[in-house]
Amino acid sequence: MVSFIEVINRALRGPYHSEKDYNLKVFVPKLKEVVKKYEIKYDAENPVPSDDDLADRVFRAGVELYANVGTYCVDTGRIIQFTEEEIQEGLATAPSAPVFGEGKDAKPLVARKPESDIPPWCFVGAVGAAVSNEEIFMSLMQAYGKIPLADSITTPTLTTFNGIPIRAGSPLEILGCIRTVTLAREGLRRAGRPGLPIMNSIATAVSDAGKIAGSQFGLRPSDGWMIGSMAEMKINFERLNEIAYVLSLGGHVVAETAPILGGYCGGPEGVAVTNVAYHIQSILVYRGSCQDTFPLHVKYSCNTERKVLWAISVSSQAIAKNSHFPLLTISIIASGPMTDMEFYETAAHVITAVVSGSSVESGGGAKNACIDHFTPMMPQWASEVAHAIIGMKRTEANEIIKQILIKYKDNLANPPKGKKYQECYNIETLEPNTEYVVLYKKTKRELTGYGLRFKY
Repeated sequence: MVSFIEVINRALRGPYHSEKDYNLKVFVPKLKEVVKKYEIKYDAENPVPSDDDLADRVFRAGVELYANVGTYCVDTGRIIQFTEEEIQEGLATAPSAPVFGEGKDAKPLVARKPESDIPPWCFVGAVGAAVSNEEIFMSLMQAYGKIPLADSITTPTLTTFNGIPIRAGSPLEILGCIRTVTLAREGLRRAGRPGLPIMNSIATAVSDAGKIAGSQFGLRPSDGWMIGSMAEMKINFERLNEIAYVLSLGGHVVAETAPILGGYCGGPEGVAVTNVAYHIQSILVYRGSCQDTFPLHVKYSCNTERKVLWAISVSSQAIAKNSHFPLLTISIIASGPMTDMEFYETAAHVITAVVSGSSVESGGGAKNACIDHFTPMMPQWASEVAHAIIGMKRTEANEIIKQILIKYKDNLANPPKGKKYQECYNIETLEPNTEYVVLYKKTKRELTGYGLRFKY
């Protein structure tokens, strides 16, 4: 595989374009060209298609797209470009089962196939959403650690340090990042699962300095450093700095990607192809141990809308059939805690991803935009749904998704905000209130009727 030093060299010496020209004269035209060439067409009637040929065409289109557009470095105006031969070499030599965690919680993250009977990896928690104080942070971390099917944890973001609002780029960011790690480790210890991997590194970090500094106070090489791409197909020196640090440490990069439906990717066809291109970027540029992706709808800021679900399903199938590099898909829902819609959206996303060959990250609520508006109930629910459809056929999942979509599709433009964690749970006993439990049991019975096979 092309070395990381060569990646940096290409970021400094590759073909030059202004960012505007890269967007409009390189990326967009080539994406349109490959979508047309490979005859990729959205099918509104089947949010979870079962067309293997379509999946293969989407993968070939993604390879061709990436070979032509590469990754744009915004700090130099240069394109980090790879030949198709280098891409194929990267796919052949990419990780297939990286081990995260320590002790009895150590486990390989295994790549899956569509309709696989291999249990999906359940990466659960806050998905980086913001909490108001350290007491809420600690309570949530303990509760996440107690989720039976959890394979790894995603922590919240601290907004204050000793009651002072954290300002990006200031010493408070450094101190907040350090506090995030120490609190997270202590919370998992209290939950009795100290070896569980934290796979979103430090959600509080805005800068590379914050992430690197905080890492020294409790993150382990067996954890994961989530490093995100800039839309679409871009990177900057800060992200390259983080990658350089993690590689030197011998740690895992969790390569985060988010193609936008309604942006430069265009419609669902472009999102699906771009997600495959991001998969390759995750290997060659980010040097990832896995790809963690969350395609988003530009209007609704979630990925539970029908067109986005189709793009997630098709690209996941394309990747799972043609690559052994592990894939996870992040659930970003529109609604908030303790609402019917929260359960339906989460189930729709998880079923779509898992039956299509992906593993899942889940747990945030209300588009991850409202402080304290997420609970341990959703990651627990997501993990139970993920295990309830192991081995399910895509055709069966497709019919289930169509039934679930009816429940919430008309509310995506104006979703219920829901309630805060402290309004849904006793933050000391870590128990949900009666209303939440009743809602959980009702939805579980309903989805059992649809064909889900819950473990408990």
